[in-house]
Amino acid sequence: MNFLSDNAASPCPEVMAALVTAAPAAATGYDGDAISQQLDAAFAVLFGCPCTVLPVSTGTAANALALATMVPPYGAIVCHSQAHIHVDECGAPEFYTGGAKLLTVPGTAGKLTVAGIETALAGHRGDVHQVQIAALSLTQATEAGTVYTPDELAALAGHAKARGWRVHLDGARFANAVVQLGCHPADISWRAGVDVLSFGMIKNGGLLAEALVVFDPALVPGLRLRRKRAGQMPSKGRFQSAQLLAMIRDDVWLRNASLANNAAQSLAAAAGNRLMYPVEANELFLKLRPGEPARLRSAGFGFYDWGAVGSDEARFVIAWDTPPEAIGALAAMLSTGG
Repeated sequence: MNFLSDNAASPCPEVMAALVTAAPAAATGYDGDAISQQLDAAFAVLFGCPCTVLPVSTGTAANALALATMVPPYGAIVCHSQAHIHVDECGAPEFYTGGAKLLTVPGTAGKLTVAGIETALAGHRGDVHQVQIAALSLTQATEAGTVYTPDELAALAGHAKARGWRVHLDGARFANAVVQLGCHPADISWRAGVDVLSFGMIKNGGLLAEALVVFDPALVPGLRLRRKRAGQMPSKGRFQSAQLLAMIRDDVWLRNASLANNAAQSLAAAAGNRLMYPVEANELFLKLRPGEPARLRSAGFGFYDWGAVGSDEARFVIAWDTPPEAIGALAAMLSTGG
């Protein structure tokens, strides 16, 4: 019973069907085929504004390429101290930017605040002896499974824009955030001040495609070239594009996220006072009782230990296709104390 990560989720039927449909569609390579040519218009409808969509194969590539387009080698990116770009991407942002620095800021429950950024960067002079801050990177949903409201995002983006910084949103679980908030996708993207969104699909029932959704047209030419240089422009691009279109068609992406979020809420109710953070997406962070991790694993549950060694902190992630029987079994174990 796998609660390790939603990266392990199976691709949903709509995605697999789209690949089959795209297979015989021999056409111009790279982005010139008829399927890929639909992306910009389809996402413009989804977000309610003109945008450019560039498929890539991983979330790491999406984040690193977006930031490299915004930030020079002598620049810096402000992000949360738990941000995926800092903790889990093996220096990819630094590599793709040519050496830009990540300036990390702590924040409760995975969230940054304007006050927190000002406090953490109070000593940053920004003169010729220091890196020049060029971008703010936010994560939605956060690494603590919490969700920024539209007002919170707008405040952070406004703070960044007033200082001349670009704004990047790591949306590996963007769908889960939209479902939790019940808002329009625009409310937590371009309307809140986001320049580029790394639009996650793989965790939510996709297969081998993520999307860079670019709201600032000035960034598009450079991003196209960086994407090619990074080996993220496949010759048979129609297969990535077909996956993305299948996910947003008929709101499949929201359906899948709803399944995961709803299951997480049922587990949150069973976990009670073990919850470390509010459950606002599809992740639970629990402070387990002594001996409980071992009992859960012996019962067949897979999950990651979190926090310091011996802390009994754990992370459980629910995917769109996590079997209801597994959800029920874990809820039963949690409700009885493991």
